[in-house]
Amino acid sequence: MSLERLINNCIKQDAKAQSQLYKQYASKLFSLCLKYSKNYAEAEDNLHDAFITVFSKIEQFNNKGSFEGWLKRITINTSLQRYRENVGVYDIVNEENIEDVSVEIDDEGLSIDFLLEIIQELPDRYRLVFNLYVLDGYSHVEISELINISTGTSKSNLARARLILKDKIEDYKANASSQSI
Repeated sequence: MSLERLINNCIKQDAKAQSQLYKQYASKLFSLCLKYSKNYAEAEDNLHDAFITVFSKIEQFNNKGSFEGWLKRITINTSLQRYRENVGVYDIVNEENIEDVSVEIDDEGLSIDFLLEIIQELPDRYRLVFNLYVLDGYSHVEISELINISTGTSKSNLARARLILKDKIEDYKANASSQSI
């Protein structure tokens, strides 16, 4: 079935079409949910909520841009909404005191599983900003609007996330080299 027909059938609340759409995109969207969730169970909840939104608003997709991009935007927004509902107080940061920290990662000997694991271990607010900025290409202004923080706080959280990741990678490499001796 073509994507256009699948979408039209979903608009008509056709359960088979909805099931097919879910099967076609669930794994991609679930991996996206994992990036923005505390754990596996929360990611499953976010995916479920995202598909509820998709099926209730699918008639709003106007064939401008990719359908998968539209699904991803809904999924990210759903995950961020849950985060905003559960978040406490943010640090107030003076933007003038923020250094732009760049971390050169020599990924030789680092598995993608290890990198994903240490990103997932970041504190929630650092992980969200890191994922949005580094992995999904959002600007600090966009991030500040998405999760309701200042631009300076976004920059600060990114810098702190990078430092934590740098330290974890250095520790990993130090442990790996000491074990090989």
